[in-house]
Amino acid sequence: MTTKSSFKSPAHATPPPLVRVKGTHREMGQQIGETCKKQVRHSVENARVLLDSAYDKLELTWEGAQIQARKYLPFAQERYQQYVDEMIGIAEGAGVSFDELSVVNAMEAVTTDALHLTRCTSFAVNDERTADGHVLIAHNEDWVPEDEDDVFVIHATPDNEPPFLAMTYGGLLPNIGFNAYGVGQFIDSVYANDSRIGIPRVIVSRAVLAARTPAQAIRSTLVHHRAAGYNHLIAHESGEMYSVEVSARRFSLIYAEEGFLVHTNHFLSPNMQAIEDEPDALISSRVRYFRALRLLKQTELHTIKTLQAIQRDHVNHSDSICNHSMDDVDPLDREKTINAMVVDLTAREMHIAWGSPCANSYHTYHLDA
Repeated sequence: MTTKSSFKSPAHATPPPLVRVKGTHREMGQQIGETCKKQVRHSVENARVLLDSAYDKLELTWEGAQIQARKYLPFAQERYQQYVDEMIGIAEGAGVSFDELSVVNAMEAVTTDALHLTRCTSFAVNDERTADGHVLIAHNEDWVPEDEDDVFVIHATPDNEPPFLAMTYGGLLPNIGFNAYGVGQFIDSVYANDSRIGIPRVIVSRAVLAARTPAQAIRSTLVHHRAAGYNHLIAHESGEMYSVEVSARRFSLIYAEEGFLVHTNHFLSPNMQAIEDEPDALISSRVRYFRALRLLKQTELHTIKTLQAIQRDHVNHSDSICNHSMDDVDPLDREKTINAMVVDLTAREMHIAWGSPCANSYHTYHLDA
């Protein structure tokens, strides 16, 4: 029998750092890099170590990864120079090579998705399904445990885009959060067989934080010449909620018909299932999807606390919603829940547990806009 004591998880004595930035995209990047120099440099080193440890499987050196990442840059520059400028700023502020930072932001692409991390979980309930009539969205961010110490929260006020509040870690562009127009986004990795060289999916999802309406957010996920895609759980303060399943060439839109929505790491729509890569490797994703769906349906009217309880669920460990799969011998499969978030779009608040939510308290951050 698995007990709670068997779940390894570090406890964090402090909340995740809050970084306030404003100005041009390059200036905001410089402020992030300067303030979080330690985290950015650590994430670059983590990426290097990961590729070195997986060389037998990937046959990709750190120098080779930088060459691969450069192939994606022209596509990003053509469509989203402002977010490339943010990356340049982060590299400048942290004193790291832009080529190395590009690998961090295109890791899934340069490894051709061999980094098959499949345990993120996203879900949402709108005003019809909450006790106070608020719109709530939740997400467990599962990634390599070495990056957990590099988590921080960004409160950004761009010169020419909506203010936003987002979680990120290390040198990754912020793309998980919500903005002053009440548009929120959580992302889950999905795996299609039509990936190509194009705009890295991290940059595509960064653009969603600039959307002023749900329709704009959805269009942002479908930009031409994208390299691949995520599932984008997009919600709006009005109660409109969508899962946008995206690959390099296809997409499918799933609407929250009954006031709730769940997504993990496999495709739900037949259109996307037709191009899913190795679906039999995604059993853990299916198990978590049905478990989260059941737990959502069990409560008629949800609160922030009920969603946090779902995020701590250990049924089906090690394929559980609260993930502790840290001891896998394959470096490409080691992962854990490095933070858990519940966003109240109505109140413009993010409640985040740094590390596993079963072992850490939630802390509240507000978007001042």
